[in-house]
Order: sequence, then structure tokens, then C-alpha cells
Amino acid sequence: MGKSAVILAGGEGKRMKSDKPKALSKVLDKPMLEWVIDSVVESGIGSICVLTGFGREFIDEFISEYTERTGIKIDTAFQAERLGTGHAVMMCRDFLCKNPGDVVVLNGDAPFMDSEAISGAYEFHADNDSSATVISAGVDDPFGYGRIIRDSNGNVAAIVEQKDTNEEQKLVNEVNSGCYWFNTEDLLSVLGELTAENAGHEYYLTDTLELLLNKGKNVCAYKARSSNTVLGANDPEQLARLNEIALKIVKK
Repeated sequence: MGKSAVILAGGEGKRMKSDKPKALSKVLDKPMLEWVIDSVVESGIGSICVLTGFGREFIDEFISEYTERTGIKIDTAFQAERLGTGHAVMMCRDFLCKNPGDVVVLNGDAPFMDSEAISGAYEFHADNDSSATVISAGVDDPFGYGRIIRDSNGNVAAIVEQKDTNEEQKLVNEVNSGCYWFNTEDLLSVLGELTAENAGHEYYLTDTLELLLNKGKNVCAYKARSSNTVLGANDPEQLARLNEIALKIVKK
């Protein structure tokens, strides 16, 4: 049994004022997607699938160039309709079936999800015989993020999105990074049970955690050391902020 990675990179770049996918927006002259792929490779993961959608031809061109430059082969899958993160992972089913073991699912526009967090979360995931392990982080301002809700024993009870939080949950500053380790077989067993019966009419990957908990499976949260792991960018201002942070990281 091995380790594999699925990187979600199908988002548009409209708010970036770009005709290319958001994941190709650059931080220190390197596409955010490349930051994520490099971290995955540094984590010792050899089987990688990038999920494309909007502007797939740009992603395909980037991957071809990356493979030629590094010798690292990367599979792709395609999401024709943007129906949520759960649906995106469903589109990678063939890849998942061919790569048993454990899989990490990451966002292609989160450049600071580093190899330390990915590897540390995997060790925690394996040590706890977990079906799913979400990588979390503590942040000063949790507004907009899904909150990690733990029970009295410190175990994950739920992930509650900002719009669904009550007053007590709003105060929780441990948030979901959008990156998860899964036992691949367990993930495949619940993907088909996802529904789009929600306000967004989308299939949410977070719902797999509740499905696994309902089956008596172990679901954990690994708290990354750096709050930067949760950061992404949706517009030029946020991208500029990521570049400022990256400069500080490089100078250390």
C-alpha cells in the first residue's frame, strides 16, 4: 500500500483578472500549483493526479512542461461541471482505484501547504489508524473558514462552515485548511453516498467525514504548526499578500 495525492486545480481566475485557472497565478514567479506539487514530491509521494476544469489546456501545458523539466509524471482528471469538492474527487475515481493505500487531497491554490505539514499529518493519520485526517491550523481571525469542532475527548465531531456556525462555534479559531488524508478504500466507499442536498447544490468533500464517522470510522484533525497553511488567494490583493509572506519565508 502506498501514498498518492489528488490536487484540485479546476477553479477559475476571474477575480484574479486572468483567463487562466486560479492555481496558475504566481507567487514569487512560480505558479501556486507548482508550490503544491513540489511540497507533495518533497513529502515522498510519487503518484499524483491533478484535477482540471476551467482552462484545462493551460494546466495540461504546465504539467507537460513540469514533467519535461523534472522527470516527474503527473496524471490528470477532468471535472466538466463545477459541482463541489466532493464531485471533483469523484472525477478522480479511476486514479484512486489504481492507487490503493492512503491519499492526500489538496487545493492547488494553497501554496504554503508545505511538506512538513503533509508528512506530519500522514504520520498522525497512520499512528491513529484514521480513515480521514483533516489538516487544520490555528488562526487569529477565523472568519470565513470552516471550524474544527472537537468533542470533550478532543476528537473531531464535525467541521462547521462559517455560514452555519452558532455563536459559540464562531469563537473557535482552529480552522479547516481544505487538505485531507484519507484511507483510499474508505474514501471510495463513501464518495457514492454524497448528495447535493444543500444550499449550494454541490457535493462537499467535508461531508465524507460525517459519513465515515457514522460508519464508526476514526476521523482526526492534525494541527499544522503554521497558520499560513490555510492561506489561498481569490483576488490580486490576496495574491499580493501571499507574495509578501513568501518573501519573508524565503529570507528566513
